[in-house]
Amino acid sequence: MTGKAKPKKHTAKEIQAKVDAATTNRGGGKAGVADRTGQVKGGHAKFECPHCKITAPDIKTMQIHHESKHPKLPYDESKITNLHAVLAPVVAEKPKPGVRGSLKK
Repeated sequence: MTGKAKPKKHTAKEIQAKVDAATTNRGGGKAGVADRTGQVKGGHAKFECPHCKITAPDIKTMQIHHESKHPKLPYDESKITNLHAVLAPVVAEKPKPGVRGSLKK
């Protein structure tokens, strides 16, 4: 039994949130392993540090990483590797993993 202040049924917002969570590709599990490791197209991280090979999604984040982790080395934007340009797949028919949206709609 429920109390007077507790609703007995699920709200439409709660049901929609559960449907969204179940059908949206968040990049987890076996389906998102290629996206997380960056094997196919570099994943979400577009740029790679030339010194420690860590990846970052944009130039500004890479600059922040470089200033904090490699303070003695000079920052040179031309040495940073663009993984999307290097690892871009030839076939563009496959859906991109980790992008918000659902294929089941």
